[in-house]
Amino acid sequence: MSNLADVKRGMTVLGADGAPVGKVAAVTGGRIALEPAGSGHHAKHKHYVPGGLVALVENNVVRLSATGANAVLLDEESDGSSAD
Repeated sequence: MSNLADVKRGMTVLGADGAPVGKVAAVTGGRIALEPAGSGHHAKHKHYVPGGLVALVENNVVRLSATGANAVLLDEESDGSSAD
């Protein structure tokens, strides 16, 4: 597992299958905050990926141990509750 300290703002986050998950907005509380996607009420809404899912950090890419689809199912709100 890679060190979460290596994760930096603007890095691309990919699932284990190469599917895009998002871009890093910040690392906070052991989690990766993803840049908000979409518009309307989601324009400033961040989701968080648990830091334990980070498998590899290299070449400005964060690769997760979960597939893109599973990573989306595991994302969290700012308070730690499930985003689903």
